[in-house]
Amino acid sequence: MSLLELDRVKVHFPVKKGIVFDRTVGYVYAVDGVSLSVAAGQTYGLVGESGCGKTTLGRAILRLVDITEGAVVFDGTDLARLPGEEMRRHRRRLQMVFQDPLGSLNPRQNIETILAEGMTAHGIGANAAERRERIKEILARVGLPTGALSRYPHEFSGGQRQRIGIARALVLEPDVIICDEPVSALDVSIQAQVLNLLEELRESLGLTYVVIAHDLAVVRHICDVIGVMYLGSLVEEAPSDLLYAQPRHPYTRALMSAVPVPDPVVEDARERILLTGDLPSPANPPTGCRFHTRCPWKRQTRCATERPELRDVGGGHRVACHYAEEIAAGTITVPDERKAPAQLSP
Repeated sequence: MSLLELDRVKVHFPVKKGIVFDRTVGYVYAVDGVSLSVAAGQTYGLVGESGCGKTTLGRAILRLVDITEGAVVFDGTDLARLPGEEMRRHRRRLQMVFQDPLGSLNPRQNIETILAEGMTAHGIGANAAERRERIKEILARVGLPTGALSRYPHEFSGGQRQRIGIARALVLEPDVIICDEPVSALDVSIQAQVLNLLEELRESLGLTYVVIAHDLAVVRHICDVIGVMYLGSLVEEAPSDLLYAQPRHPYTRALMSAVPVPDPVVEDARERILLTGDLPSPANPPTGCRFHTRCPWKRQTRCATERPELRDVGGGHRVACHYAEEIAAGTITVPDERKAPAQLSP
């Protein structure tokens, strides 16, 4: 059974003009009809290039941005319809780890104050002494010494600050944690440590994660199911191993073809797919399939006019492409000019 379910969620930001910006002249379609479900104890990954709407979707789950349309059902309750005070009570069970570990921490507060703030707001702990003991326990769990309590964010490294961000979420005993690019601001060696920590916490505490990332290696390492977003829409979703073995959507195939393989023989033999043009503006998305303006396999009439639905192609694999089966079978091929030139062997 799903712990978290999104049904055709839309987040549209109005574009204002006029002397006092009181006239709406259009909308930015940041998220435009995303449906997905996350089971308890699962790690769901959202990937896509910058501007595709994945961070906005993560914030919409927590109601940090207003939901224009659709439902966010958490443990049987539609969060999109809750009034402010009720949503605040639910937010204890839904926490977020932000991308910038320094920018998300108040530089004027020490670590104890930062971690105790949410506990006080939600009535966790009978007194300050009890809250301090809970904070010490959580700091130990994320690999930080209790001596860190009196120190300030600028006194820590990037990896340590991200551990503080994780601890801030954990002290509220959440069920779901939204991880927004949790390791993108960290060195590669530190990234592995933080990812292993997240995995260990999930297993020991029974947590559910939604991991937002643009690094395909990160989501493959930690995620059970991966959803690929493009221009505000979910274009493909599958269990992690299946998605990497059999990508169906043209955009996913192009992303996978750009990931280097640490085997020179395999790397030389691989076919790379070049995407032409720029990412369209979410304020003026293309008609029909959002990806058709850059797709090497497009068929102009249908792809430009008919928006494909996300449909099941077996094994929990969903794809939004009119010609996914033909592309997989090789009956529709990529024109030669859209293929990357073969690499020269040394």
